[in-house]
Amino acid sequence: MNEPLDRIFIQIGPVPIYWYGVIIGLGVLLGYLVANREANKIGLPKDTFADLLLYALPISIISARLYYVIFRWDQFADDPISIFKVWEGGIAIHGALIGAVLTAYFFTKRRQLSFWQLADIAAPSILIGQAIGRWGNFMNQEVYGGEVSREFLEGLFLPDFIINQMFINGAYHHPTFLYESLWNIVGVILLLSLRRLNLRQGEIFLSYVIWYSVGRFFIEGIRTDYLLIGDTLKTAQVISIILVIVSFFILISRKLNPDVPRYVDLPKSLEKNQSKQKKTSSKKKKKKK
Repeated sequence: MNEPLDRIFIQIGPVPIYWYGVIIGLGVLLGYLVANREANKIGLPKDTFADLLLYALPISIISARLYYVIFRWDQFADDPISIFKVWEGGIAIHGALIGAVLTAYFFTKRRQLSFWQLADIAAPSILIGQAIGRWGNFMNQEVYGGEVSREFLEGLFLPDFIINQMFINGAYHHPTFLYESLWNIVGVILLLSLRRLNLRQGEIFLSYVIWYSVGRFFIEGIRTDYLLIGDTLKTAQVISIILVIVSFFILISRKLNPDVPRYVDLPKSLEKNQSKQKKTSSKKKKKKK
């Protein structure tokens, strides 16, 4: 039987750089590039997403870890120092989303931007980050499902390196990390297509929440490493149901409100600033002539 893949990407002296962190970082970078390009296309102020990321990234990591630790406290109670070993895995996407959404809300209020428009722009990028990030779980041999046979995995036409990595604790397992990654990739394509429809602000982000939550609910049913509420309820499934219901209600309320701006509409304050900047630049050009 082949050995599992090495979790260390590179060793710099005594400091190991883990694949988990590298892959998460790659997902964040690619997501940022996609969101920043769209923000510039729509006309948001330059570096809006770069500035947001400076706050949202550390807060999301902290909130994702806290979320995980709260529901797995028995794992850390005897060794509290291990709480800080994020590179070993153990962060929850729902915790990260809570931190990111709260950060974005206060950020947009401070910058006088539309929270819903910013969320719409970010939605495909979030799914990109999630799709790529699941491969960090793959390297750590986590986020897997119940036992299956090797023949089952071969029947999915998976390459050997995935099949071998799914051999955990003496048995093969469902590659639920892969199921979720593929579901998220399809979601990215869907959300990018919705941009062309110029929907009401918030509808793309709410579509993301619904899409991800539906997929996560069913995939969570297969997983064996999960967080629990009490002794029976899977946390991610409960949260997913709540998010779908709440998102549908918000979606309907925004559809029924004719005053909700469209995806490409900028706040009036931004439009005024941009018109002033254009007038100033045109005056400067005339003076030069």
